[in-house]
Amino acid sequence: MGISGEKKDLIVKVLKDSIENKFKNYKPETKHMPFHYRLIGKDRMALFSFIHSLNTTFGTSIYEPVAIALAQDIFIEKKKQEDPHTVVSSEAHGVIQNIIDGISVGDRTPDKIAELEEIRNASNLGRMNNVNLTKIDIWLKKRDGVIYFIDLKTVKPNVGGFQNMKRTLLEWAATEFAKNPDVQIKTMLGIPYNPYHPKPYQRWTMRGMFDLKEEILVAEELWDFIGGEGSYDVLLDCFEQAGIELRPKIDEYFSRFDN
Repeated sequence: MGISGEKKDLIVKVLKDSIENKFKNYKPETKHMPFHYRLIGKDRMALFSFIHSLNTTFGTSIYEPVAIALAQDIFIEKKKQEDPHTVVSSEAHGVIQNIIDGISVGDRTPDKIAELEEIRNASNLGRMNNVNLTKIDIWLKKRDGVIYFIDLKTVKPNVGGFQNMKRTLLEWAATEFAKNPDVQIKTMLGIPYNPYHPKPYQRWTMRGMFDLKEEILVAEELWDFIGGEGSYDVLLDCFEQAGIELRPKIDEYFSRFDN
């Protein structure tokens, strides 16, 4: 499924608006760095600081609004930074803990479809407990009623946090089942690009805790899932076009730090 010129224009506009918004609110963290300024120049240090600041918020300020724009034709509902439901049954909570414990000690291998069915079957058993979960980065719903929750991660997520990431995906599903046990849901991690390109993404670090086929979307898999086949390559073109159009403003903005 191709991406229309209208959608490309929308994505470029989203990118430009996001960067220009960042300019309006940006202030360099460090006011005085005499050695760095003399060695590299104030304008380059300001640009470096801006890029660092942008990297820390790339998910919310760039990837999320782009994903929503990209999803227009594929999904009937799309949201970013959505609050999950707030109730999980005690039995479902116990099932989630057993899944994580079992995978951690090697008693079971990750199987997301089976895990979700276990949680579904326990979703209304025992006490109903309130939980406070992290927001869903990307919330999507298809015409067939299936909903998808995507947790956007950095391209090299911390191995030490894999258990918490897995728990989040399972708990998001559990809150949906508590509300509607018949809901069809998929919860996944999204990795925006492959830092190891042209080599394959080094997923082996995730293999122990995640079902790679059902839970992990990397680069083309992520963007083509959200926007349709070919979306990743079109998205790269949109980023390039936005960068070209913004270049005069970027140069002008950072030139003010030159003296």
